[in-house]
Amino acid sequence: MEHQNLAAAFAAVAAVLGVGHVLADYVLGQSDWQAAHKGAPSPEEVAAGVSPRRGWGACLAHCVSYHLVLAGLYGTLRLLVPLPATLLGTTTALAWSFATHAILDRRWPVRWILRRLGSAGFAELRSGGLNGVHLADQALHRTALIVSAVLLVRL
Repeated sequence: MEHQNLAAAFAAVAAVLGVGHVLADYVLGQSDWQAAHKGAPSPEEVAAGVSPRRGWGACLAHCVSYHLVLAGLYGTLRLLVPLPATLLGTTTALAWSFATHAILDRRWPVRWILRRLGSAGFAELRSGGLNGVHLADQALHRTALIVSAVLLVRL
């Protein structure tokens, strides 16, 4: 594919995935119950006997709903704009997005990343309308979606 067409396809897919992310995470793809229960239990809860698997059902249900929204928007884009895409690229991109979304939404991986990068205080920030883990979670989701956009147009 010619360079300009590839860049245009990437831009269109990245834009749709970015809008889809916000729509799916905040409006159409997550219930209050899923949002409240998708995180992993704390180490203290696990030590007290809570299953470390607690929350996976809510997390996976959210990821399915989220990706149905993304797939619907991407499918609409494909109907309206001729894009180069293969089944391999589409499947790989959605699988990458699903896996990374599920892992990040367990919340402990985001805290772990922030602590390892020297931002333990930001990982615990929950005041003044800011939540450090949520902000980092959103940045990591958007980064994963850029990878998905590359996979969609390159595979």
